[in-house]
Amino acid sequence: MNKTIRKAFKYRLNTTAEINQKLSVYAGGCRFVWNKALALNLARLNQKQPILWYEELNFWATLWKKSDDYSFLKELPSQVLQQKLKNLDKAFKDAFDKKQTFKRIPVFKRKGQSDSIRYPQGFKIDQQGNRVFLPKIGWVCYRNSRKIVGTAKNITVTRKGKHWYVAIQVEYETPSTAHKSSSIVGIDMGVKLFATLSNGIVYQPLNSFKKSAEKLATLQRKLKHKRKFSNNWQKQKAKITQHHQKIANARRDTLHKISTEISENQAVIVIEDLKIKNMSKSSKGNSEKHGKRVAQKSGLNRSILDQGWGIFFDMLEYKQGWNGGIVVTVPAHHTSQTCPCCHHVAKENRLTQADFVCVECGYSNNADLVGAMNVLARGHCVLACEVNGVVMPSAAGTGK
Repeated sequence: MNKTIRKAFKYRLNTTAEINQKLSVYAGGCRFVWNKALALNLARLNQKQPILWYEELNFWATLWKKSDDYSFLKELPSQVLQQKLKNLDKAFKDAFDKKQTFKRIPVFKRKGQSDSIRYPQGFKIDQQGNRVFLPKIGWVCYRNSRKIVGTAKNITVTRKGKHWYVAIQVEYETPSTAHKSSSIVGIDMGVKLFATLSNGIVYQPLNSFKKSAEKLATLQRKLKHKRKFSNNWQKQKAKITQHHQKIANARRDTLHKISTEISENQAVIVIEDLKIKNMSKSSKGNSEKHGKRVAQKSGLNRSILDQGWGIFFDMLEYKQGWNGGIVVTVPAHHTSQTCPCCHHVAKENRLTQADFVCVECGYSNNADLVGAMNVLARGHCVLACEVNGVVMPSAAGTGK
């Protein structure tokens, strides 16, 4: 029995000034169509009218291209505009889907942020010549760092900083085999220690933003003293964007290495269902009710977001799918305050960040390791209940 694998191969494009100009125009046109269609739907929502879906929005886009005011849209390939409207259609469907845990109405796109173009068809890939053909642009060379495997389904061109990148999404069939390992492990996430596994393995945090915060602040101070939108201001802005990209690349590289190592060695991975958005909320409060320990909470929020837990969980999810393993999600409440020996739950069990001492039975161990052991125990409960077909109490955890 075979399973379908979907992957994306990302490469940096070697563009010329002319190609950069065309890509910028195309990205700007896609951004305009997104914002125009979004404004149309938001106005209908305010008037309590049903919103327009892809077919209706595509009709409006055709009218915009025929008008004198928006005739510049004729320069763009029709498929990239249609794809952008399909993305907006999906975003609205996700926002109104009751099964979605995270719901948000689509927002307007700004210039320089999320500039992207997607080609669902019409493109060509020449791996021998290290180039890709983009409709209405032509052949563009890319930095071929690895061989593409599978059938290309679509390609997305994205701007990050001053460079353009192409992501080629492929699909291929592979035999559906079991994971080469038969082990199960629980993971406790943290700030002092990025990840602690129940088998004792510990991964240190990279803290890419924290290490570069001082240099980033220096760059931003220089930007403050330059006249807005001047040439020097634009150059300094580009340096800040490049530095942010460097921070993100370092973080993503570390997350890929850790997630690959864990997914290749563990058949079942048990993780906590962390509400990262709630955990990183500001404690500033409002004019009537001021927050407490705002500076300390702000520093904690930066440290939490610097770890990239959400990206890490997504990587584990799809890499386990490739390797034939599974990921089990359990509730995160009291994992660091529960004794793995006598199951006594108390805040006093963990008086310091690193030490765990049970006030009931005297069991002591590293606090992060105790959390990972409790996560693993809840994962065993989830799997046992799924096998037996029974409903597990919410206190014991739930499977994904």
